Amino acid sequence: MELSGESFLLRIFIGELDKVNGTPLYEVIVYAAKRYGIAGATVLRGIMGYGANSVVHTEKLLTLSNDLPIVVELVDEEQKIKGFLESMQKFMPKSRFGALITLERVNVLHYEASKD
Repeated sequence: MELSGESFLLRIFIGELDKVNGTPLYEVIVYAAKRYGIAGATVLRGIMGYGANSVVHTEKLLTLSNDLPIVVELVDEEQKIKGFLESMQKFMPKSRFGALITLERVNVLHYEASKD
């Protein structure tokens, strides 16, 4: 797969405990993106954050949170990302998960598979 120049970055901010049928939501998103043919996906686990409900989640020793912030980042061309975003609505109903989804244009400078 080739990817260069203007592309799109989709960011999905969720909680570590969000699940779909017992599977972590971030796993559901990444495997769905792979099946859809998205160029790349990365899951980042935050050490502290809050969202629309203003509850702070932190990894500090005395206040260990079981629901740390998770950010799923996906990169591909505009049509692929927007198509995936539409297909994703089936497992992210608005009433079930607190989430923030952002979309931005990015300039891909280098995208290459490993030589292994």
